[in-house]
Amino acid sequence: MLYRIVKILNHNSFIGIESDAKQEYLIMGKGVAFGKKIGQTIDVPQEARIYSLKEMTERGDAKDIIKSVSPLCLELANEVLGKAEEEFGKVDRLIMFTMADHLDFAIRRIQNGEQISNPLTEDIRIMFYKEYKVAACIRELLKEKLGIEIDDHEIGYIALHVHAAIVDENFSQAMEIARTVRECISIVEKETGKSIDVMSISYNRLMNHVRYMVVRVIHGEKLKMSLNDYMSVKFPEAFLMAEHICHQMEKSLRLPVLDSEIGYLAMHLERLLDNEPE
Repeated sequence: MLYRIVKILNHNSFIGIESDAKQEYLIMGKGVAFGKKIGQTIDVPQEARIYSLKEMTERGDAKDIIKSVSPLCLELANEVLGKAEEEFGKVDRLIMFTMADHLDFAIRRIQNGEQISNPLTEDIRIMFYKEYKVAACIRELLKEKLGIEIDDHEIGYIALHVHAAIVDENFSQAMEIARTVRECISIVEKETGKSIDVMSISYNRLMNHVRYMVVRVIHGEKLKMSLNDYMSVKFPEAFLMAEHICHQMEKSLRLPVLDSEIGYLAMHLERLLDNEPE
C-alpha cells in the first residue's frame, strides 16, 4: 500500500495519507521512516503496523493523543500489543493509543521520582494473570530504551490495558471489575473474620465468579435460573452475606444487580465458608 508522508515522528514511525484517500494513518515499523522526507510517497512494508487516526478512544481522539505523547511511547505500546498478539492471538490494536497515553504519564512520574500506589495490584496479577505477564515485558523495554525502572503497580495498570485489548471491555471497566472483586473479598473477610489468601483456590473460585458476575451486571446479562429459594433456606448465612455483597455492588457500579445473582454468589460463599480453616 502506498502512503504519502505528512509528518515524520522518528525513524520508526510517521503519519501518512493513503494514496487514493484523504484519511490519515499512523504507520509504525522498524526503520520505516529512516531517510524519508515529508511529501514522499512510499510503499509501506507488509510487517508495518497501520493505525487509523480517525478513531475515538476512551482517552479522546487518536489524532490528538499522538500530538501529546512521545513517539517512543507509541512504539512501546505497539511492542506490548505485539507481545499480547503472541500470547492471545487477535487483539484490538485501537488500545495502542490509550496505552501510549498511559505510558507517557507513567514515564514522566518515574522520571520525576513520583510513585503511585495501586491497592489492586495483587488482585490484578491473579485475576488477569496472562495480561500481567504480557504487560511485564515493559520492564525490560524501559530499562533498555530509557534506563528507568518501572514498579509492579504501574505494570498492573498496563495489564488492564492489555486486558481491554483482548475482550470487549475498556480500561475503566477492567479497573471497575478489579475494584469490585476486591470490595467483595474485603466484605467476606470482614464478615467471616478470615483473611483470604490471594493465591488460594478459594480466592480464585470466588474471584472468578465475582469477575464474571460484574461483567454480566455491566452488560445487563441475565442468568437463566435462580437458586435463591434453595440457598436462602439451606444456607441462610451465605445467602445473607451474598445479599449484602450484591447491595454493595449496586452502589459501587451504580447499576442494578438482579436478584438471581444472589443465590449463585451464595453458593460460592458457602463453599468458601465450608472449606476454609478457622
